[in-house]
Amino acid sequence: MTAKEFLLSIPEKAKGESLEGMDTVFHFDIDGEEVSVKVEDGKVNVLEGLDGDPKCVIKSTNDNFMGVVNGDINPTMAVLTGKIKINNPTELIKYAKSFGIM
Repeated sequence: MTAKEFLLSIPEKAKGESLEGMDTVFHFDIDGEEVSVKVEDGKVNVLEGLDGDPKCVIKSTNDNFMGVVNGDINPTMAVLTGKIKINNPTELIKYAKSFGIM
């Protein structure tokens, strides 16, 4: 599975009850492929390309991103070593478990 395929599958995995009342927009740039993930009152939409004003931007290579998703790379070390760049880690942490990222 590629990072893009993983991101496009988030709506199937996201736990609606844990996302109720929450609103955010994420922009992912994985090896130049851009994907937006929007959460609006418990519903998750994933769009190809960048859409909306992001609260969090994540940039990475496919291998590093999927390494974190699969548990092969420690997420903290990935961020500290620059393998994954996150401009607002606190926002991602709120949603990572619901999205299946951690």
